[in-house]
Amino acid sequence: MPIVAAQSTDTTDWVARYADEVIAESERRAQGAKHEGAAAQVIVVASGLSPSGPIHLGNLREVMTPHLVADEMRRRGHEVRHLISWDDYDRYRKVPAGVPGVDESWAEHIGKPLTSVPAPAGSAYPNWAEHFKAAMTAALDELGVEYDGISQTEQYTSGVYREQVLHAMKHRGDIDAILDQYRTKKDPAKAGKGGKQSQKPVDEAELEAAEGSGAASEDDGSGGSSGYFPYKPYCGQCEKDLTTVVSYDDATTELVYTCTACGFGETVRLSEFNRGKLVWKVDWPMRWAYEGVVFEPSGVDHSSPGSSFVVGGQIVRQIFGGVQPIGPMYAFVGISGMAKMSSSKGGVPTPGDALKIMEAPLLRWLYARRRPNQSFKIAFDQEIQRLYDEWDKLESKVADGSVLPADAAAHSRAVRTAARELPKTPRPLPYRTLASVADVTAGAEDQTLRILRDLDPSDPITSLDETRPRLDRAENWITTQVPADARTIVRAEPDAELLSSLDDAGRESLRLLLEGLDSHWSLDGLTHLVYGVPKVQAGFPADATAKELPAEIKVAQRSFFALLYRLLVTRETGPRLPTLLLAVGADRVRKLLGA
Repeated sequence: MPIVAAQSTDTTDWVARYADEVIAESERRAQGAKHEGAAAQVIVVASGLSPSGPIHLGNLREVMTPHLVADEMRRRGHEVRHLISWDDYDRYRKVPAGVPGVDESWAEHIGKPLTSVPAPAGSAYPNWAEHFKAAMTAALDELGVEYDGISQTEQYTSGVYREQVLHAMKHRGDIDAILDQYRTKKDPAKAGKGGKQSQKPVDEAELEAAEGSGAASEDDGSGGSSGYFPYKPYCGQCEKDLTTVVSYDDATTELVYTCTACGFGETVRLSEFNRGKLVWKVDWPMRWAYEGVVFEPSGVDHSSPGSSFVVGGQIVRQIFGGVQPIGPMYAFVGISGMAKMSSSKGGVPTPGDALKIMEAPLLRWLYARRRPNQSFKIAFDQEIQRLYDEWDKLESKVADGSVLPADAAAHSRAVRTAARELPKTPRPLPYRTLASVADVTAGAEDQTLRILRDLDPSDPITSLDETRPRLDRAENWITTQVPADARTIVRAEPDAELLSSLDDAGRESLRLLLEGLDSHWSLDGLTHLVYGVPKVQAGFPADATAKELPAEIKVAQRSFFALLYRLLVTRETGPRLPTLLLAVGADRVRKLLGA
């Protein structure tokens, strides 16, 4: 297989740097495998997603970080498998707010696996997990993410992890001893002085496993408490995980449990029983060992003592004989000033929401250009126009060869993958221009084509398809993200009162504009005209530069712009005036300006 990229020497290119490290780690593991007589494996990177609700743009970083690294390695000719574990066998913890088709009646399902919870009302999918997986799957396809999806429901219920579950139960004492190092403890030296906690509190699942495991049995000889069980059955009657393991026999694998929700209890053989799962801090490292994961990032909340990543590092080595993956802790993704996103709450933007208002390469670029430990925000407000301006400037630099190496790498990863080019707009007009046109025309295609054709008469747009998909994204942004009271409504009739109140200078400014309309009827021409009128009135050439003009000219320009907005759209602000004038049309402009 051809090598299409050399080993990275650019320390500012975080993707290439991680690819170097993952390749080196994979080769080190392969050497160990050869010594043990095992065949070398493809490089495995991993992500985990829980379809407990809308899978948001913060969760997307869990996927994009390994995807970008995997794609870089594929470009170099390596065989890579990107696993996405759908954690659809997790318990349904609470009813998320703001999800259409869901009310408080869904609370009766709390404690069941996500795949046993009904989908929101009106959904075409068979259960809760599949409903929320579907939207994410569609977004990942549009983003060009190549992966192997694994349903944890299928893995557990088909018995794929049976040996791993039995092994964990056999070594439950050892696991308990590891976890006990991180559980909340009181510092004896501080007793009587408030007894401050010296360790991070154990998480909910571990607390249930350690304290809710029922009657203690004889010590199993593993060096820890035999009352701890790293496995939670789902109840055979109510399907909930509100169960207590009463006892377990290593020799027969007989497990006795009772359900605190419905009172049901039974004795099962764990060697044949598939309706349950390992608690999270054991489940995650078990999967690292089982799948041979070399690279997997995790959120910054996993970096503290007692977190699942830190504890998992010990468990995978000491219990499952595996190796902890390398991978960065990634920072949070915000949305125009919103707080940290949580998928347990409704209303948070998803990748699908973002792809309605921005093209896939732009969204990929946002994740590629920032190191994983750098937080960033995705704009759903007016900032998206500046973001697109920045992207277009980068594209220009790539085209003329002036781009910096790290920026060129981020751009390349945004517009293509190792497998394919992503769809591109043939004529990428400025996003802010398209949004302004969509705002004024309310999506009327004939009017939109007329305006876009007039932007550059020397090279006119002949079909709206030339401007898609960017045009569609800008129209969606206007209709879904701009409040109705902020939309632009062109006046139907002239403002006679305002026109009659103008002084000589005001009337003269309108005369100069109207006289120049025909000869300046293009985006560049009208830009020159509207900025030039106040200059000419002050006795300067229309093309005089800012350095040649007194500061008062800027004040005069702002006053002139405000007058035009009031006469055209009844407000003192609006879309860029050259675009607005083109959108309104020359005849209607003349009418509204009193010609």
